[in-house]
Amino acid sequence: MKKSIKDNPKKTRGRPATGKAPLVGVRMPEQFQAEIKAWAKKQQDHPALATAIRRLVELGLKKK
Repeated sequence: MKKSIKDNPKKTRGRPATGKAPLVGVRMPEQFQAEIKAWAKKQQDHPALATAIRRLVELGLKKK
């Protein structure tokens, strides 16, 4: 009897997706990054640079 295709699924190529939101690249001077990292160190959970940037953008948008 032949094996079913479902018994041997093919693996997809490439790295698995890490998120559903589109990636947005931003260039910024090192001094600006240093200020963001300093802000992140003052937070309780010490977020990574990407998370700190997202939080700061959210805070900026809420001030409108």
